[in-house]
Amino acid sequence: MSMANTAQFDARGRSRGEDVRLKLIEAAIEIFGRHGFEGASTRALSQRAGVNQQAIPYYFGGKSGLYLAVADHIAERLKALIGPVGARIGLRVAADHTPKAGKTLEAAEARALLIELLETMAGVLVNEEAASWARFIVREQMEPTEAFERIYEKIMARLIEAARGLIAAIVREDPSSEAVRLRAVALIGQILVFRVAHAAVMRQLGWQKIGPRELDAIHTVIRRAVGAITPANALMSAP
Repeated sequence: MSMANTAQFDARGRSRGEDVRLKLIEAAIEIFGRHGFEGASTRALSQRAGVNQQAIPYYFGGKSGLYLAVADHIAERLKALIGPVGARIGLRVAADHTPKAGKTLEAAEARALLIELLETMAGVLVNEEAASWARFIVREQMEPTEAFERIYEKIMARLIEAARGLIAAIVREDPSSEAVRLRAVALIGQILVFRVAHAAVMRQLGWQKIGPRELDAIHTVIRRAVGAITPANALMSAP
């Protein structure tokens, strides 16, 4: 009997094949994140998903295909949660850099949009769903593979570019300059720390969880950080 019985659907309208694929991807996010590609056996992956081991080559062509499917899944989830805000801001930034438009993005608007972008990112990253993604992404940061390229191109690059454009509008510098790029990655790094250094953050702050009060405190730090962005020449002339 074929594994992909498209006549069978679950309560959410997914076909049996889609359900098996999702179970494997969700199991693989956890196992690849904890053990890496080499440390994850197809037996462990299939057992965690509760499916036949042959489902991996059947649906993904093998462990490598499943690994890339995990990267695509994470990128799509991040796009769904952050992408709409990032896309809207990206369009606003792009419009400000068209030859006919001129520079219409004032510093105050750019700051407000940058705060919105960073607060949206923070809200997603402190969510427990992001914990398993973080393990996978951090491994790819340390030893990049094609999986990193997929996540980077589908969501990470777009968010960084949006931040670059907003910072450039605030400091009135070229968004492609090294100085602006450095500011963008450093600022986003201040948000990523709440996930990639989660244990240290919780220990240092004495938090048991990140709920509404804690997230509001993070938002306050974001607003202060964005408010402190000034042009380089302003820093040079400060007493």
